[in-house]
Amino acid sequence: MRRVALFLSVLVGFSFTLIAGSIAAPKVVAKIDLSQQRMSIIVNGRKQYSWPVSTGRRGYRTPVGTWRPTVLRRMHYSRKYYNSPMPHSVFFLGGYAIHGTGAIKRLGRTASHGCIRLHPRNARRLFSLIKTYGKRNTRVKIVR
Repeated sequence: MRRVALFLSVLVGFSFTLIAGSIAAPKVVAKIDLSQQRMSIIVNGRKQYSWPVSTGRRGYRTPVGTWRPTVLRRMHYSRKYYNSPMPHSVFFLGGYAIHGTGAIKRLGRTASHGCIRLHPRNARRLFSLIKTYGKRNTRVKIVR
């Protein structure tokens, strides 16, 4: 009977280890603060970067919540807004994406139709991090 109890306790402990491993914290977090118009990039629990962004201007909204990236595109052209270039796009909710912009003078204040705009160099860095760690290990978190 003791052997059975020991076996069951080892099995239960192993099961908890598997479950905990499958819900481990993401390796990359892109946290966007709408009130500050800034994005923080956290890699393996440590803040690596902080960049100015432009999010939804008056009349357009940037959603609040947490998502995994769904699609990565080195170069995407908006079908909705005049075929505008969106380099290093990281889509996370339907047509919403984080992407580079040529309008770098507007970074740090609202200016977009709802996407999160970054300096092209920073968009490339984020894109590369997500490619390295994987979409499953990345979260996009948007807060007010």
